[in-house]
Amino acid sequence: MVLDSKRASVDFALTPVAKRLINVNPNMISWAGLILAFACGFVFWLSGTDGNDWLLPVGALMVIVSGYFDALDGKVAKMSGKAGPKGDYLDHVFDRYADVFMIGGVAFCATWCDPYLGMLALVGVLLTSYMGTQAQAIGAPRLYAGLLGRADRVVLSTLFPLIQFVAMQFGYGTIDVAGFSITWMEIMMIWFAVVGNLTAIQRAIITWRNLERMHPEEKKE
Repeated sequence: MVLDSKRASVDFALTPVAKRLINVNPNMISWAGLILAFACGFVFWLSGTDGNDWLLPVGALMVIVSGYFDALDGKVAKMSGKAGPKGDYLDHVFDRYADVFMIGGVAFCATWCDPYLGMLALVGVLLTSYMGTQAQAIGAPRLYAGLLGRADRVVLSTLFPLIQFVAMQFGYGTIDVAGFSITWMEIMMIWFAVVGNLTAIQRAIITWRNLERMHPEEKKE
């Protein structure tokens, strides 16, 4: 939620474009973002092959554009009066696939990340989002609490590939931590794995407490 709470501050970059796309079906923008996320994951995976580390900045740029589309579809929907439960549902589904594509591209590239760490990172990211939306699904308030919201993931997924690329140009593609040699991309994945799962647990606890307040009759004596 560190950056999710600041989403309103980027309206200046969304409103002018949304006005130009007022007659476009918002779902088409969602599809464009999903396709770009899939391509981004492939680019991240390919960047780990010999001589292709230059693709890291390309992937970082694709993360930004995909995230922009993710915000733009909702803005267009609201301004055109087309916002509704179907579009909201589609947006959530596509967001989860986008997470899997983009983070999976790093998780399953042995050059950048240990595969077991990659799996833990994916679990953390998906559970964080699930706990937030599931709360809303059962009648509790939608949750954005925690240190790893979607906006935070977009920023980190943009920043660390750039750091990895620049560091490699100066011979610092890996760093030693407590006797282990890790990449900068692995630092990002460690954050996703640890903070993501902690955020998921935090949201689960908050939702449980909210439900207890909403349904006191269910408390056991």
